[in-house]
Amino acid sequence: MTRLISLALAFGFLSGAAIAQDAATGAEIYARHCATCHGADADGNGPMAPALVLQPPDLTRLTERNAGTFPMTRVVTRIDGRDPLVSHGSPMPVYGDFFEGEELSLKTETGQPILTSPAVVNLVAYLMAVQK
Repeated sequence: MTRLISLALAFGFLSGAAIAQDAATGAEIYARHCATCHGADADGNGPMAPALVLQPPDLTRLTERNAGTFPMTRVVTRIDGRDPLVSHGSPMPVYGDFFEGEELSLKTETGQPILTSPAVVNLVAYLMAVQK
């Protein structure tokens, strides 16, 4: 019985992890919520960029600018509002509330887990996929 429960839990965690991180869904979320400022190609050249006090960064170079490691903690906490960023005289739009839902765990660059919503997990998968 214990082995059956262990197998069921393992299968559940594995299948959840496979479903949880979807770069295609993340690309849709990015296009809808991020491209206006960060650009359709995530290069920081969105149509709203000229109006911002701080220019949006080139999101395709996050790993490059972080010594070759994707800055998972910084990216997640900027998106969900735990680490606010002033961009155009007010904080960057915080999508944490909009992306509410069950919490999923991502492994940070230090190996520690960070909890966030499925939408943020998918958005991070997309951002990881566009790194140069």
